[in-house]
Amino acid sequence: MEKIRTHLQSYHQAPDPRQIDVLDGVRALCVLLVGWFHIWQQGWLSPSFSVLGIDFHLDFLLRSGYIWVDGMLLLSGFLLYLPYTQGKSSPAIWTFYKRRLIRILPSYLLCIIPLFILAILQGKYATPWAAGRDLLAHLTFTHNLFPFSYHHTPLNGALWTLGVEMQFYLIFPFLARAFKKFPLITWGLMAGAAFAFRALAAQQRDLSMYFNQLPAFLDVYANGFLAASVFTALRKKLGQGETDKKIKLLFTVLFFLCICQLVAIAKGQASASHIQKGQLERRFSLSLTLSCAMLCAAFSLPGLRFLLGNPVMKFFSAISFQFYIWHQLFAVQLKGWGFPPSQSASPWTAGEYRWQVNYTLCCFIGAIILASLITYLFERPIARRLRRGMRP
Repeated sequence: MEKIRTHLQSYHQAPDPRQIDVLDGVRALCVLLVGWFHIWQQGWLSPSFSVLGIDFHLDFLLRSGYIWVDGMLLLSGFLLYLPYTQGKSSPAIWTFYKRRLIRILPSYLLCIIPLFILAILQGKYATPWAAGRDLLAHLTFTHNLFPFSYHHTPLNGALWTLGVEMQFYLIFPFLARAFKKFPLITWGLMAGAAFAFRALAAQQRDLSMYFNQLPAFLDVYANGFLAASVFTALRKKLGQGETDKKIKLLFTVLFFLCICQLVAIAKGQASASHIQKGQLERRFSLSLTLSCAMLCAAFSLPGLRFLLGNPVMKFFSAISFQFYIWHQLFAVQLKGWGFPPSQSASPWTAGEYRWQVNYTLCCFIGAIILASLITYLFERPIARRLRRGMRP
C-alpha cells in the first residue's frame, strides 16, 4: 500500500525529467492508433457507439490513423533533445551513435533477416540482384529512398520510419548543438527546410516517394526540440514541488482544447481529397498542437497525469517499439491463415461483423503478446549486454 501511495503522490509533484509520466501515454496512444489503422486496413471494422441516444463514429480516427507516426517522431525529437536543455554535457558523437544502434539494430535485424530468407525461399525476388539491393537498402537504412525497397519490398513495409529515424540520428548531434546555441535560428532553418521541401514535393504528380522523407519531417523534429526547451523552462519556473491547483487546472483545460484541435486535424485528414497532400499540409500544425498537448499534460491535474502515466500506459509504452515493428506483419499473416474462421471467403468485404470484431481483437491481443515476449526476452537483455561493453 505504501508503494501505491507513493506512486499516486508522484502525480501531484512536478514531472520528473528523467521519466515524464504522461509521455508514456502519448507514445502508447500514437502507436496503438497507427496499429489500429493497419489492422483496420485488413479487417475494415469501423467502430461506432451510442451514449444517451447520441451516435459516435470513430471512422475518422481509423482513416487518418497513419498521421500519428508524426507523433512518434515528435516524441523522438523531444526526448533526444531534452538532456541538452538541462545543462548536461553533450555525449560524444560516436557514443550517441552506438547508443542508437544498440536501441534499434538488434530488433531491426531480428525482423528483416528472417523475412529476407523467407522471401527468397518463397521466390518473391525476380533475380539475385533484386534480392541483394533490397537487403542492402534495408541494412543501410536507406530503404525509404528507393521505390523497390519502399513500395515493392516483400520485407516489412512499416520499417520506413526506422529509415527516417536513423537518417535523423546521423545529423542530430550537430542540430542539437546548433539549437542549443541558436535556438530560434536553428528552429527556423529546420522548419523552413521542411516547408520548402514539402512545397516542392506538392508540385510532383506522384507524391508517394516524397511525403515520408526526412526533410519533410524536419519541422516535426524542430517542434520536439522546442517543446523540450519549453518543458525545462516551465519546470524551473513552476518549481519542483507541488504546483498551484489553479495552474494545473489551466493546463488541463488547455490540454483538452489541444485534443479538440487534434480531433479536427484528424477529421480534416480523413476527409482529404488527396491523402498525401493533406498530410503534408497538416504536418506542422499536427506536431505543434501535439507538442502543446504534451506540455499541458505534463503540468496538469493529477487525474489527467494518472490517465496518461499509469502502469498500463507505461507497459504499452515499453512494448511500443516491438508492437510497431510486428503488428502489421502479424495482422496480414493471421488473415492469410484464415483465422479466425469466417462464413464467407472474404468477410472483410462482405461486412461479416462478428468476424471483423474477432479478427480485430485477435490482431491486437496477439501483437501485444508477441511484442511483450520480444521486448522482455530479446530486446532488453540484448541491450543490457551490449551496454556493458560501453564506457560510462
